[in-house]
Amino acid sequence: MLTIPLADLPADFRIRALQWAAQFAHCAYYEPNDLQQSAAGTFSRLLAVAHAAPTAPGSLASLATYLASPAALPHCGFVTYDVKNEIEQLSSQNFSGFDWPALHFFQPAICLRWHANTLTIEGQTAGVLAAILATEVASPSRPAVPPLRPRLPRADYLQAVADVREDILNGEVYELNLCQEFYAEGGRLDPVATFWRLNEASPAPYAGFLRHHDHYLLCASPELFIAKQQSVITSQPIKGTRRRGTTPADDEQQRLALLHDEKERAENLMIVDLVRNDLARVARTGTVRVPELFGTYGFRHVWQLISTVSAELRPEVGLADILRATFPMGSMTGAPKIRAMQLSEHYEASRRGLYSGSLGYVLPDGDFTFNVVIRSLQYRADTGYLSLQVGSAITYDSVPAQEYAECLLKAQGVLEALGTVIRE
Repeated sequence: MLTIPLADLPADFRIRALQWAAQFAHCAYYEPNDLQQSAAGTFSRLLAVAHAAPTAPGSLASLATYLASPAALPHCGFVTYDVKNEIEQLSSQNFSGFDWPALHFFQPAICLRWHANTLTIEGQTAGVLAAILATEVASPSRPAVPPLRPRLPRADYLQAVADVREDILNGEVYELNLCQEFYAEGGRLDPVATFWRLNEASPAPYAGFLRHHDHYLLCASPELFIAKQQSVITSQPIKGTRRRGTTPADDEQQRLALLHDEKERAENLMIVDLVRNDLARVARTGTVRVPELFGTYGFRHVWQLISTVSAELRPEVGLADILRATFPMGSMTGAPKIRAMQLSEHYEASRRGLYSGSLGYVLPDGDFTFNVVIRSLQYRADTGYLSLQVGSAITYDSVPAQEYAECLLKAQGVLEALGTVIRE
C-alpha cells in the first residue's frame, strides 16, 4: 500500500485519476462532493479498477457466496432495477437500449481511497501514481448529442398519470413512482469529461462514475438507498421536490412550501412506512427508528424532502438478505411495492436498466454504502445510445401537467452536462 499526502498531489489529480482509470473494462468511482448529508454520511471518495472480473456474481443467489470470500479491497458494483424479477414473480418486456447484467460486482486490481489528509493506493500499486500523474487531460469538446426524445410522448405520459389516479381510486395502490425515458441514438461523448460536467452542474453526495465494458453510468444522485455502519443500517428515502429560488427570500419560500405541502408530506410518509416495514424484515425486533422525518435538503437545482430510517441489523444477515428485503427501494416503486411495480411495467415504455437500481461498494470490514441511481445518464459507447430517465410519485392528488414539469426539473442537471435539450 502506498500513502501520499494530499498536499503533495496536483489540484487536478482526481480528474487525471479518473481519466486514467476509465481505460479499464471495470471502473467505479464514488464522489461525495464534500456534502455531508445528516448523520448517515455520504459516499467515501474511492476509485477502483480491474481489467477482468472472472468471479463476478450475476444474481442475488450467487452474491452471498461471492462476498463470503475474504477480501483486502472493497467489492465494487451495481444492482439493476431488474433484480426485482429475481426477488418477486415479476418480468420486464418493455424496450431496453442496454444490456447490463442484472447484478455485477468486481474485486479491484487497484484501489485509490481518499482520506482526510492522505491518499492510499492499494492492490497492484507499481507504477500507478506515475501513470496517473503522466495522464494528460485534454480540453473537453462539447458532446455530439442531438436533442433527446421522449420514449413516452407527453400526451401518453399525461394519460398515464390520469390512469394511475384511477388505479389509486380503485384501491390498486396508494402511490406509484411513474418513470419515463428521454433518449438519443448515435450520440458521441467523452464519458469522463461529461461526468465532470454533470458533477459541476449538479454536485451530489452520492455521485458516481461506472464503466462496465461499453456501458457507462454518469450519476449525480442525492439519495442514499442503504448503508451499513457496524450493526446499524440506514436508508434515506427522498419524496418531495421543489425548484430552488432565484433569490435568498424566494429560496426560503420554496423550502417552506415544500416542507408544508400536504401532498409531498403524504408521499414521503407512505414511503417511510414502506421502508420501515422493509428494514424490519432484517432488523432486531423493536430497533427500527425514524431519526428524521421531513428533512429539507438543498441541492443545485432542487429542494428535496428527505427522511431517515435506521435499524439495528440482526447479526446473521448479509447484504444479499438485505437486498431481498428492501430492493427495489420504495422511493422508486410506490406502495404497496409489488403491485406498484406491476403497474409501472404496464404504464412505462422502457425498461429502467440501472436507473432505479443502485451503485455502491462493500468494504473489507463488511460495511457498505449504496445509492439510488437517479439524476443519471446511461450511455453505450458501442451503439451511441444515451438514456436519461426521470420519474415522480403519483398520488390521487397529482396534477398530470405538474408531474411532467417535475420530471423536466429533475432532468436539468444532465441536460446541462450534455449541452442539449428535450424535444417533445
